[in-house]
Amino acid sequence: MLFFLSDGEVCMNIKTLGLPLAVAAFLALAGCSTPTVVTLQNGTQYLTKDMPNTKTEDGFYEFEDISGAKVKVRADEVATVRKED
Repeated sequence: MLFFLSDGEVCMNIKTLGLPLAVAAFLALAGCSTPTVVTLQNGTQYLTKDMPNTKTEDGFYEFEDISGAKVKVRADEVATVRKED
């Protein structure tokens, strides 16, 4: 936003626009996560903050559960991976 002062100077009001733009960007990024339920063959379920990394080269799924714990399970132990309802 530009403001013209009486003597012809141009002044940008960054402070006025900076905070609302930063908040809008944060909210847009926060909406990108996809809570997911990972269910193992034995019935154990993990609720994750986001879609887990797909099977790694060594045959494991890696993800972080909602408490922040890092989980690594063999791909053949995973029954389903689905978005939380």
